[in-house]
Formats: sequence, structure tokens, C-alpha cells
Amino acid sequence: MKRFAKLLLRSFLQGLVVLGPVAVTAYVIYLVFDNVDRLIPFKLPRGLGFLSVISCVTVIGYLGTRFFFAKLIGAFNHLLENTPGIKHIYSSVKEVMGSFVGDKRKFNKPVWVRVNTNPEIWRIGFLTQKTMSDLGMEDKVAVYMPHAYAISGWVIIISKSETRPVTKMDATEAMKFAVSGGVTFTQDEK
Repeated sequence: MKRFAKLLLRSFLQGLVVLGPVAVTAYVIYLVFDNVDRLIPFKLPRGLGFLSVISCVTVIGYLGTRFFFAKLIGAFNHLLENTPGIKHIYSSVKEVMGSFVGDKRKFNKPVWVRVNTNPEIWRIGFLTQKTMSDLGMEDKVAVYMPHAYAISGWVIIISKSETRPVTKMDATEAMKFAVSGGVTFTQDEK
């Protein structure tokens, strides 16, 4: 009887491991579709609002790289960046968005950081400032350290000698490695 109960419990937990990520992913996709559909002020069939918003954002992104529209968007950015009150919100959001996507991604230089010497402990992070000399900290660098299983992290200022470039992973693989708590495969394990 105990064996059967253990087998049932083990099977249930294995089922959670298999279905949990699928269920969470499906729920997040549902929430995204549902919330984006609500952005449209008039009623459209389910999912069509989502496609409309995605299409609109894509067209604006494409036009934003063309000369006339780039100038127009630049003028609008300038207006928002110089409007009291709004400029702090807009600039912060723009900077964070630009750090993760676009041509000027900031988290593209993964490094190993020695955070302890005895015992030796290394963490993965992303070099965000090559030098801190403008702030009076010679031979120091700024490194963003993402938290595992979260969309948060922290910045540390550390001696450049305590960092090493990550050579076996690109920036995307390094971010997956950090955010997954180190359980994603590196290139060597694929």
C-alpha cells in the first residue's frame, strides 16, 4: 500500500512538472491576448484585436526606420523627454525597453563575476559600464546581476579584475542561464 501511495505521489508530482510550465505559458498567452483585445475601443472577434495591435506596432516600427517618420518620431521623443513630469517616466521606460530590445541593447556583454574568494564563488552578469572613472572609481566596472526566476536584478560596482568575459555563451544564452537558475543548457551540453 505504501508503495502504491508513493507511486501515486511521484506520478502526481511528475505530472505537475510536465503540465505546470504548459499551463502557466497558456495562461500568460491567454492574459496577453485578452488584455490586448481590451485595448481596442470597439468590439472585435476574440484574437482579432490582438492581431490588430501587433500589426499596428509592427507597421509603426517599420515606418519608424524610414526618413520622414524617423524625424517625426524623433520630434515626438524630444517633446516627451523635455516635458516636466512626463520626462522622468518616459525616459526611464524608454531606457529599460532599449536595454532589452532594439539595436542598442545594453545586456549584450555577459561576464562572470567573482563574488567570493574563499570559497571561490562566481555569478553571471552583464557588463553595463566599462568604467566608473567619471564617478571617481578608477578600475571599477558596473555589472547588472539578474535574479533567477524573476525579472529583477541588481547592479554591483566591482573591480574589473574580478570579472571575466563569458566566452562559451552568447548574451541570450547567458540571460537564460541566469534567469533559469543555471538549469538551461550551455552550448557544450547541447
